[in-house]
Amino acid sequence: MHNLRTYRYETHLHTYPVSKCAHKGVREALLFYKVLGYDGVFITNHFIDGNINMDRSSPYEALINFYFSDYEEGVKIGEEIGISVFCGVELSYKGTDFLVYGLDKEWFLSHSEICDMKKSQQLQLFRDNGALVIQAHPFREASYIDHIRLFPRCVDGVEIYNGGCTEFENEMAERYADQYSLLHFSGTDFHGVKKKYLCGIETQKIITDVNDFVDIIKSNKAICFKE
Repeated sequence: MHNLRTYRYETHLHTYPVSKCAHKGVREALLFYKVLGYDGVFITNHFIDGNINMDRSSPYEALINFYFSDYEEGVKIGEEIGISVFCGVELSYKGTDFLVYGLDKEWFLSHSEICDMKKSQQLQLFRDNGALVIQAHPFREASYIDHIRLFPRCVDGVEIYNGGCTEFENEMAERYADQYSLLHFSGTDFHGVKKKYLCGIETQKIITDVNDFVDIIKSNKAICFKE
């Protein structure tokens, strides 16, 4: 008899205090997804080039240590309550955002040169080091976004479902991904307040670590969902 069990993961999640715009702390966010029956979450707070809740002129090492603090707390809480917690990064460029998976705290601590790179160079460096790079909500329209920017040659995939986007914005993202043969991706963009949808991925095997996740996405073995 075939095992029909699937595993559900939130891939785009912000927590307080690292993300200035988040409304829930790590424990509260993890309990929310635990109650919903999720198998795991990826904490993808705003990086040091975005809406991080720390003075961005602080020393690089201090910023990185603060950035990873919510994730490190999340791992402990996840072990306590029974939900897997993984780390991602959301980078920003004037309202254009990218999700990066597969690089850890030690990698970022040893690559302070990213602060002097333009965004396309950063993204290429991440990919050269094995990371999965996703453009988040590429067609979002909002007061803080001056204009839509697309980076089809610098990313592996596109967030075709985002919980904070309209149906039209998500549909445009999916068309864009298909036209450029980019991977499909999905995440709620959870900040602690109600979104239009819950979005994420389902897999037929449990994700054991971030590298496993990157392989699953790059191999097109995940199903995007929106509900």
